[in-house]
Amino acid sequence: MPSERVQFGEFVLDVSRFELTRAGKPVPMERIPMNLLVLLVREDGRLIGREEIIERLWGKDVYFDTDNSINTAIRKIRNSLGDDAAKPRFVETVLGRGYRFKFQTKTSPQLAPSRANYLPRIMLAVLPFENLSGDPAQEYFSDGLSEETIMRLGQMSPHRMGVIARTSSMAYKQTDKSVTRIGQELGVDYVLEGSVRRDGERVRITAQLIRAADQIHLWAENYDRQLPGILDIHGEIGAAIAAQVKLKLLSEEQRQLTRNAPRDPNAYDHYLRGRFHYARFTRADAQKAIAHFQSATQRDPTFALAHTGLAEALVVLPISGDAAATDVFPAVKSAIAQALHLDPDSAEAHTADASTKFWFDWDFRGAEDAARRAIRLNQNYSPAHLYLAHVLSNTGRHDEALAAIQQALVLDPLSLIVGTMYGQFLYHAGRDSESLEQFNAILGMESRFWIGQICLAKTYVKQSMYSEALVACERASDASGGNSEALSIAGYAHAVLGNRAEAEQTIHQILEAHKHRYIPAYNLALVFAGLEETESALQWLDKALEARDVHMTFLRDHKWDGLRSHPRFQDIYSHAGFACT
Repeated sequence: MPSERVQFGEFVLDVSRFELTRAGKPVPMERIPMNLLVLLVREDGRLIGREEIIERLWGKDVYFDTDNSINTAIRKIRNSLGDDAAKPRFVETVLGRGYRFKFQTKTSPQLAPSRANYLPRIMLAVLPFENLSGDPAQEYFSDGLSEETIMRLGQMSPHRMGVIARTSSMAYKQTDKSVTRIGQELGVDYVLEGSVRRDGERVRITAQLIRAADQIHLWAENYDRQLPGILDIHGEIGAAIAAQVKLKLLSEEQRQLTRNAPRDPNAYDHYLRGRFHYARFTRADAQKAIAHFQSATQRDPTFALAHTGLAEALVVLPISGDAAATDVFPAVKSAIAQALHLDPDSAEAHTADASTKFWFDWDFRGAEDAARRAIRLNQNYSPAHLYLAHVLSNTGRHDEALAAIQQALVLDPLSLIVGTMYGQFLYHAGRDSESLEQFNAILGMESRFWIGQICLAKTYVKQSMYSEALVACERASDASGGNSEALSIAGYAHAVLGNRAEAEQTIHQILEAHKHRYIPAYNLALVFAGLEETESALQWLDKALEARDVHMTFLRDHKWDGLRSHPRFQDIYSHAGFACT
């Protein structure tokens, strides 16, 4: 789908990416103000009354305070644009009549859509299906079914309906919050609630669609199925939701609901168990997920999503579990190749391909292309936006990276990993104070999220806040079960502080651990770099290069600035996929 980019002054509005930038830098804007801005810009100076705004943004027969909602949205638009209501440059209020966009816009004629057909993108959240089976061991089934429903509905009509990602939806498991409150927190129009009752091979699913603004129940249905009849349930649910939100599905969109559905109920069961463990993102759970995905692919070799799940679970090991990349990635590549062979149009498989190209191949152009292809296939798939942002940030394209991660945040606003990566990309961009604010917000949600603590420590080190960095490293080490990256950053902090004995003790600890298990060579090199022992740092970087250490994607980090002019470092830098700069 072509991108519609509209320029007005120093601003560019990219409608298909739901993104506003100013001089190349993203301008944060909530969904309702963004929808209203898109409507005003597309009408190109036509006066739009409040009734028309209500109908086109919320639909007819809504029962909440739309007047204040419009006023708030206009105020937020003006704040984002730096506009003055008394002397408007962009948005003009005509008292008693409505609003119009008065600035002359520039839109590529071949990309301009039909303005008469404009409707804002609908946003939906699928809440975790409640397990009514009376058996806690069936939790994986209800959680897995929730995730599968999110995935299927997300790929149904991504340009016209956004679906909140699993991580943010699962935050409302067993919640007592009202649907209206959830809708406000997630920025959605509709919420799908459901329950699952499983008794052997019999499954009953109850689903109901609720409008978030007024908590009106629009539709409810019970589905009684005997396995394997449950495997095609998403097509029926998706079609019913589309009818209720007046989303007329094209034939291709209808096909997306059941495309490549699993055929074997036992394979599907293993797949759901795999997703359940993968979502926990720990080494132990990743190992369990790998075993279940392998069982799923053995039961049904044509099950493309199971091959993708296997690749995703395997990638967790070298990224967060101190596993050797060379031991893991051949199996990852094999699983991705099989997934893409079975389903060349899978956004999930192309995102997994982007991850492999990024972490292992250091093929940053290829990783970017794969992530962008995944987004074209399904712009609702949050991990694709996350990986695109990761590639852009690690290669120094910071404004683009921050715009891309904003898209992931729209789809997954409560995700700890997405929020942490946003903080990390702010750090990469040199916006350290904003980075610290973001990490503190994320760790306020979950203080034991060790990846967040590691990234917070990096920013503290850059700000010369070494005591705070050491506390964050200790928390990360405790919560992760001893991940060597936390130890490495602590050693680096001691080194640059002048605490040579403590830094050397850290090196001793890492080398002792290295005798019994794999430790990324990059982590040792970093401590030697902090001690300004250039020769040792370069020797360990050579080892990291040979081992395809996933941490080598961070060689642009400021901690390597002391080695950057060294010819051997420049050679290593080039071999790790970076142009020498």
